[in-house]
Amino acid sequence: MIFNLLAPLADEFILFNLFRYLTFRAGAACMTALFLSLLIGPSLIRWLRATQKGGQPIREDGPESHLLTKKGTPTMGGLLILIALVASTLLWADLRNHYVWVVLLVTLGYGALGFADDWLKVTKRNTKGVSGRQKLLVQGLIGLAAAIWIMWLLPAPLSTTLAVPVFKEVLVPLGIAFPLLAMLVMMGSSNAVNLTDGLDGLAIVPVMLAAGVFALIAYLVGNRVFADYLQLHFVPGTGELAVVLSALIGAGLGFLWFNAPPAKVFMGDIGSLSIGGALGAVAVATKHEIVLAIVGGLFVVETLSVVIQVFWYKRTGRRVFLMAPLHHHFEKKGWAEPTIVIRFWIIAMVLALVGLSTLKIR
Repeated sequence: MIFNLLAPLADEFILFNLFRYLTFRAGAACMTALFLSLLIGPSLIRWLRATQKGGQPIREDGPESHLLTKKGTPTMGGLLILIALVASTLLWADLRNHYVWVVLLVTLGYGALGFADDWLKVTKRNTKGVSGRQKLLVQGLIGLAAAIWIMWLLPAPLSTTLAVPVFKEVLVPLGIAFPLLAMLVMMGSSNAVNLTDGLDGLAIVPVMLAAGVFALIAYLVGNRVFADYLQLHFVPGTGELAVVLSALIGAGLGFLWFNAPPAKVFMGDIGSLSIGGALGAVAVATKHEIVLAIVGGLFVVETLSVVIQVFWYKRTGRRVFLMAPLHHHFEKKGWAEPTIVIRFWIIAMVLALVGLSTLKIR
């Protein structure tokens, strides 16, 4: 909004020329989202606590420590992330850019689904919200609509192919199957972040790391000079997604202020489903779907631990892990929660660096 209002004045007033610079607006979006989240956070948390009598329902079959340390903590703190993210994006992004709107579609659509799931849990006072089938159906419909929109925006041949990192010239033709793959990327990313969100601060820092990596990727692939130098596929218009992701980083920092151990509020599905979906949508738009699996490798491992646990238990009646997702396994082994969280953050940082390294390998 600010960009659209002030950019026309840039030719007459040198100061307003700043608003044309993508890097300036990305930094401004990050700081705006951080300020907003810190400003409204205390009031929002008080409202959530007053609305949710007893806070988030705690799983009876979960780690025993959670029944003592996390009982009574309100959930749906992801609402704070969404408010700061969307407001900052609308202020600083070029609203004529279709990629901005498609990412917001996925973010808000998945956020609405997460809100419904969280609301059912806190009102019914149990851990069962929206059924798994209903979740997948809604996620699939939103993801497919976004995938078709992105396919329409992408230039040929990128609109129907899968790019392979490191091998810069390789494009795997998918044809009409591309929207299905793109849909699965968004759904998978959304649910993977959701599964990882089980300890104070565990999910939000890896999300911010992934957002930082993809903000750089969006900036590079949206700039023909940088894209040609790094032998990346040039995707005109995607540079504006750096503003959206910078806003996500700022909103995430603000949320972490309140979610740091001991958490004053939990993210809830409204946060984890929405920001995971946002990362997936950006990965599809920038043609770095495979890189997302590397940068978000922690989310992939957490998801695989659940899949392996369920599959093996159904076949043999025995468990591979003491409890899934993986972070609960280490809790059962006696690791302190801060130890698990910080070590997982370290792993996420390493994977982010590995993902970044694919940009320069020739």
